[in-house]
Order: sequence, then C-alpha cells, then structure tokens
Amino acid sequence: MEDRIISGEADASETTMEQSLRPQVLKQYIGQDKVKANLEVFIEAAKLRNETLDHVLLYGPPGLGKTTLAVIIANEMGVNIRTTSGPAIERPGDLAAILTALEPGDVLFIDEIHRLPRSIEEVLYPAMEDFCLDIVIGKGPSARSVRLDLPPFTLIGATTRAGSLSAPLRDRFGVLLRLEYYKEEQLRNIVIRTADLFEIEIEHLAATEIAKRSRGTPRISNRLLRRVRDFAQVKGNGMIDLARTNEALELLQVDRLGLDHIDHKLLKGIIEKFRGGPVGLDTIAATIGEERETIEDVYEPYLLQIGFLQRTPRGRIVTEAVYHHFGMEAPN
Repeated sequence: MEDRIISGEADASETTMEQSLRPQVLKQYIGQDKVKANLEVFIEAAKLRNETLDHVLLYGPPGLGKTTLAVIIANEMGVNIRTTSGPAIERPGDLAAILTALEPGDVLFIDEIHRLPRSIEEVLYPAMEDFCLDIVIGKGPSARSVRLDLPPFTLIGATTRAGSLSAPLRDRFGVLLRLEYYKEEQLRNIVIRTADLFEIEIEHLAATEIAKRSRGTPRISNRLLRRVRDFAQVKGNGMIDLARTNEALELLQVDRLGLDHIDHKLLKGIIEKFRGGPVGLDTIAATIGEERETIEDVYEPYLLQIGFLQRTPRGRIVTEAVYHHFGMEAPN
C-alpha cells in the first residue's frame, strides 16, 4: 500500500512532531467531549479515594488522539507513564520486566493492544486483576511457579480493532471509551492551535478548508497544515490564505471531501467497469491492484461513513452521492 497523505496512521517522521503538539491536560484537549466528561469524573473519584484509576481501553479509528489521552490521564493522576506496543512484547519475560519496573500508581500504555500474543495475555490477566505476576522458573520436573507482587498500576490499552480483542482481556478493563471522528469546527480549532505552536499565520477560512478535507481526523489536519505551510513559504509570503490552501490541496490531490486519488480510483472503477455495482470485494481488489484486507480496513471505512459506498450481500455499491461528487449523471 502506498503512503497516503490522508492516512490516519502515523509515520516515523511524525512521532517527534506530534509529541510537541500534544496537549498535557484535559482542559487543553479539543473534542471528544463525552470521553473527557467521563474521564474527569473517573480521575477525580480515583484521586478522592487515593486509588489507582481503573484499567482503561481506548478504541476508535487511527489518528484521533488515543496516545494523547493516555499521556493526559497520567498527567492528571500525577504519575509516570510507560509506553509500549502489542507487537513489541514478544515473550512473557518482556512483559514481566516492564511490570516489575513500575512504581505504585504508574500508567502502562500499550498501543495496538489487539496484537498482543495470546501467551502474553495469559500473563497479563493476574497482573490486571490481582496485581501479581506468575512466573515459571526452570524446566521439566524441576520447574516451579513463583508469584511476584506488583505495585497497583493502571493499564491503558489503545486499539483500532476492539472486536479483535479476546473477550477475557476486554472484560478486565473497567473503563471503555470510544473515540469518534471530529467535527469540522473542532478540527478548525486544532488547526489554529497547531498554527500558533508553529508560529504560522493562517486565515480563518484557510483553517476551515483544511478541516473540511481532514476526514474527521486531527492527525490528518496537522499533516495537511504542514504541507500547505510548505507551499505558502515557497510560493508565497508564508501567510496561509484560502487561495494558497486550495492551490496546495489540489496539487496534493485531496479534494473538498478529503478523498485522494486512490479513493477516486476505487469509486470510478466501480462506476465505469461495473455500472456502480454490486461488485465483490475480491473483484475490486484485482481491479485497482490492492489487497482485499487493505480495501476493507483502510479505504472503505471513511467512504461508508460519508455515504459513498454501501455493503450488500451481493457486493459493494456506490451511492447517488458519488455521481454528484464527480459531476456524473446518476443511472435510473
């Protein structure tokens, strides 16, 4: 799969930049009002009881701020945070080393927690429930099990696929929070905030235009802002206005709904080759040269959300809105 500027996934070059942009407390966090309201109550209640916060599961599409929220939770609780990811923990010993290094009340954040190996999950269960760790020492007949006590801690798991979590692991989280796509006004405020941090001058209309094309995702808003800034500095005077924003986004092939050339290729392929559908997923994959899993997990969710695509028992169908978007006449 080629890199897409409108992808919600972070690339390696964005990690350091995102850390400098992240809000540090809930009051600075823009959007996700229901999630924030619930977290404020849970955090305040835990602090009043002088207890650790219940284990938290954050789930939703990529780029919506799950890692940022984990850092904020640790800051609000006044504790340290240890960050890792599901694929990085390969052996039970790796998890044991992380857990035994935690201080009382610390937060352990596991990104992509749905990718934890099943053997690691088995070790994690008693750690989450009883704050203890069962380790087998030795091999064969001389092997024995040793139980280590752990300090109370809060596990925060983040996943884009809550349905891929095993039921026993999911049930051990006391707080489950779903992050939703952002509204245009919230994204505009994020763009303006990021521009201030970058010391960029940006017009209100230009920030709104970037927000419209960001697919409801703050990470995409910040990425588009950085690319538009490049055009403004090289081809203009550094000021980001509406005209420069539209010019830059057209050159980047991001249209007014945030669709890129791959989305256009997929939608037009169904219209031109299959009369709008229905057409099977395998056929679409062969037509545009992509894996079916990539289409299902990466390309389709946003197209389904904006009502451009429908899933039916017979296959995928493009809706009438797609024809209007491309300036085509919809079939009867």
